[in-house]
Amino acid sequence: MSIQDIINERKIPELMKLSTGRKIKTAADLEKRREELKKIMQVEEYGIIPPKPDHLEVTLNEDYANFCAGQAARRKLTFTVTIGEKKFSWPVVASIPKNKTNIPAFVHINFRPDVPDMYQPTEEIIDNGFAVFSFDYRDVTSDNNDFKNGIAPIFTNRRRNDAPGKIAMWAWAAMRVMDYIETLPEIDKENVAVIGHSRLGKTALVAGGYDERFKYIISNDSGCSGAAITRGKQGEGPATITNVFPFWFCPKYNKNAAKFDEGKFDQHFLMALSYPRHLMVGSAKEDLWADPESEFLGAEMASEFWRFGGMRGLVHNGEIPQAKCVLDEGEVFYQVRTGTHYLGREDWQEYMAYIKKNI
Repeated sequence: MSIQDIINERKIPELMKLSTGRKIKTAADLEKRREELKKIMQVEEYGIIPPKPDHLEVTLNEDYANFCAGQAARRKLTFTVTIGEKKFSWPVVASIPKNKTNIPAFVHINFRPDVPDMYQPTEEIIDNGFAVFSFDYRDVTSDNNDFKNGIAPIFTNRRRNDAPGKIAMWAWAAMRVMDYIETLPEIDKENVAVIGHSRLGKTALVAGGYDERFKYIISNDSGCSGAAITRGKQGEGPATITNVFPFWFCPKYNKNAAKFDEGKFDQHFLMALSYPRHLMVGSAKEDLWADPESEFLGAEMASEFWRFGGMRGLVHNGEIPQAKCVLDEGEVFYQVRTGTHYLGREDWQEYMAYIKKNI
């Protein structure tokens, strides 16, 4: 069965039509459609992304100049945002190569505060010439149904159908790290990536989709409600994910999860928001809960935006990729490796190679 046959069989909502039903024909139409997608994905799934804070202050707590055998500085920072009369702080770690300029960088939304970490091979990242700014997502707000801790009570009123869920809040924090990066003369602001794994891969897609300062948007094994097309997906689906993790999403998504297929959107709507920058999707062959085939289809279907704009999007041979496969010729990148649900050195190596190729 061809890729197009699979897409047709799944009855996936069409990306390249305006909400009026009219097909996109001009660049102005495409921009109008992008604005529609921004609204759809906030109102229907993740909640309204909070605005920038009134003020951001970054405090240096520790500067370890001999990190990675003296090749980098590791700086432990405290980010403090002011929103109206309220303040909130959380820690961020910056690992930056020494004695270099125009340094490309990652903003890594991580599961732990550790540097290095099992999901962040920091020395390898430094050796490849990148800086990495990382934070533990739970320091922003907890990964549970408690909306009274961290940044959550400042932002959300769960009685609203479009109230931001935790993914929107973690994405908002990544955007604040980008605010800080813009103040650093040694960092190449035109080549900054946002990266996350699993639920934080979903978060990276949201952060990059709504903040155009990120040139590379990297979703690693993000699966359901991330990079995977939902209709026809194997493994986890909306009814399952919202039963266990309703706090990740806006209330409306939870209410409509059981009848998702009756709705008018799917995950390629979010992924298309990365246009005309670089969308990067990583899968694992044995990660059937996330569903590599559906993640590939998400990247393929989102590519319609790039192709309409005269770019290549995802370049492939017309077949569903099998591990190990790296598709890195277009503005949309896809890889599927052997193994299970994980973010490891193999993934980072492919992501770094692609970015260096496109700088």
